[in-house]
Amino acid sequence: MTSIKTNNMIIFFLLLYCTSSQISFAASEKLTVAMYGGNWGEAFLRCVADPFTQETGIAVAAEFGTSTVTLAKLQQQKSKPTIDVAWMDGGISELAYAANVLDNLEPTTIPNLKNVLDKAIYTRDAHTFAVSTGFYSLGLIYNTNLVKQVPNSWKDLWQAEFARTIALPSPANSSGVPFLFFLSEVWAIPTSDLTPLYNKLRILDVALFFDSSGAASNAFQSGEAIIGAHFSVGAWDLIDKGFPINFIIPKEGVWATDTRLHLIKGAPNHQAATQFINKALSQDAAICLATRLYLGPALKNVELPDEVTRKLPWGKGGSINDLRLFDWREINVRRAEITDDWNRKVTNH
Repeated sequence: MTSIKTNNMIIFFLLLYCTSSQISFAASEKLTVAMYGGNWGEAFLRCVADPFTQETGIAVAAEFGTSTVTLAKLQQQKSKPTIDVAWMDGGISELAYAANVLDNLEPTTIPNLKNVLDKAIYTRDAHTFAVSTGFYSLGLIYNTNLVKQVPNSWKDLWQAEFARTIALPSPANSSGVPFLFFLSEVWAIPTSDLTPLYNKLRILDVALFFDSSGAASNAFQSGEAIIGAHFSVGAWDLIDKGFPINFIIPKEGVWATDTRLHLIKGAPNHQAATQFINKALSQDAAICLATRLYLGPALKNVELPDEVTRKLPWGKGGSINDLRLFDWREINVRRAEITDDWNRKVTNH
């Protein structure tokens, strides 16, 4: 009898030790995730990172930066990466794949991939290199106290009354080069020769060409800019905070893209990284990101309240099929050329 009790106690303590060891191991494990800063980063932490840590015990270390900064880090760390997972924008995502710093996303280790819209999964050469966690657009915003007549066209930016009050993205921003392609359509200028568009931008008296979403938001908050282009996410964040801002879709439409997750090749915590991506593709995460950032969900059958739906990049009743999405391969081929032309012909750098 004593022997049985002793054996049971030994088994109990062995189980307790193993469980404690697993918890301790999980708690000591840390996943490094590259993400944007500001309200974007806050939402990624609240909607994905925090719930992931609660479920797994694995801590998430956020490494904040723009997509271009993250790509530069990944290229520098190529032989020995410290980043496990990275959020990057469309366009930069394709550049990261070309740089051979991304691992393949496998449905066997990321089962929630099956719930993602076809247009939100990015595959090349039989490799799935990225998956979307939500779509956003670059629309026209203005200060409702200072702009009396509501603009309805991108061409309205060239009105004399808006001189020195306009904010537009620069090529340093991931949206800058595709926005030039979009403006070439607005002005019916062939993309084969963008010189006429550079001339139009050169005479446009701009307050700033912003490199980041945060810089654009700061300009509209301070009054440095009262009209211009801004991301739907940043614009609605300002509106929700009570700033006198309105976000509109001009008659020519808006350009749109998405924020994507990537598994880094050679990631030091590969298994945990795939778990994190799977969590980011859950219904709860999609609803949370849509509610906090008004990102258009990349998942199928996501149900949202009307107040959120009307602020999505495609508007109430719309879908991903209503977005103007560009071919990033064409844009990336010309990215360096257009950036150089911009510096010489628009800003004289």
